[in-house]
Amino acid sequence: MTGALADAVEQVKEVRPRRGSVVDLFCGAGGLSHGFFQEGYRVAAGIDVDEACRYPFEANNEAPFVRRCVEQLTAAEFEEEFTLGEPTILVGCAPCQPFSKYSQGREDSRWQLLKDFARLIRECRPDIVSMENVPRLPQFKAGTVFDEFVGSLRACGYSVAWSVAFCPDYGVPQSRSRLVLIASRHGQPTLPAKTHDKADYVTVRETIGELPPLGAGKSDAKDALHQCSQLSALNLKRIRASKPGGTWRDWPKELLTTCHKRETGQGYASVYGRMAWDEPAPTMTTQFFGFGNGRFGHPEQDRAISIREGAMLQTFPPEYKFLPPGAAAQMKSLGRMIGNAVPVTLGRAIARAIGNHIEAHDL
Repeated sequence: MTGALADAVEQVKEVRPRRGSVVDLFCGAGGLSHGFFQEGYRVAAGIDVDEACRYPFEANNEAPFVRRCVEQLTAAEFEEEFTLGEPTILVGCAPCQPFSKYSQGREDSRWQLLKDFARLIRECRPDIVSMENVPRLPQFKAGTVFDEFVGSLRACGYSVAWSVAFCPDYGVPQSRSRLVLIASRHGQPTLPAKTHDKADYVTVRETIGELPPLGAGKSDAKDALHQCSQLSALNLKRIRASKPGGTWRDWPKELLTTCHKRETGQGYASVYGRMAWDEPAPTMTTQFFGFGNGRFGHPEQDRAISIREGAMLQTFPPEYKFLPPGAAAQMKSLGRMIGNAVPVTLGRAIARAIGNHIEAHDL
């Protein structure tokens, strides 16, 4: 075991138990919770509406999964899960799709879930709150949605800190940016400290370079999640013509798609692209297992990345359990869970910042 994975394993060995218990709203498969778990916190519960997330959340975080719609949830339903006498920490990542640039102005009622997050904070008044979301959130609806959320926290006596985190700065092998907010009722919180600079960003090679090779549409007999999508004969020609880090503009004209030939398609350079070995990956989306959905081609093998590779680029440990024993791997369901997750390593950085705040204020 070498590189970033070995470093992460060593960090886990060094972690001591931390004061504080965590309830995770919109927990999904448990990426954010697992960051806290790895940092030595007790994860008290995860709450989400997607039943498919129950197994991975419970199997990896030693905590119960509560299937509940947050709009109908009350604080009384989870307050007792916190550890008595220790700091209470409420974290969450409300669905980010309504605030994403990919929504392109379409109305999506899910942005109202941020108001429910604020309502639950007012009801239970945890010691510390943390939220992770897309960088565009402060501009959504001219900033009114985010401003109302922060204003609600301050009205309840919280000091608030937030910024946009570039994930490679925190050891995530993915050129993803995320808004990170931490709020406390016990003084001004400090945001996560950067752990990497450009010279030592974790790369695709360090993260997935040692996994067994696969052909398109094949799977690894020893790992059900190390499977990848089939390619059509035309897309097989396209990926063979693709250069790591390049674009579809490298292809001969006969391989271009209809949309690439239109003026409106000229800006989507990363679609049908290969990753570069020695750089961070692009942002993992819920469709990362499809070659035509972004720069999700393997750097040298003629295929899209596998489900396992996407999970590792999201910094889930290789042993993270997504499926009950004997269950079939469904790419669409797994892609949704993994692509929607908070990268575990970013979760760890948030957890460390909160732990330092707890120690500094002797909570």
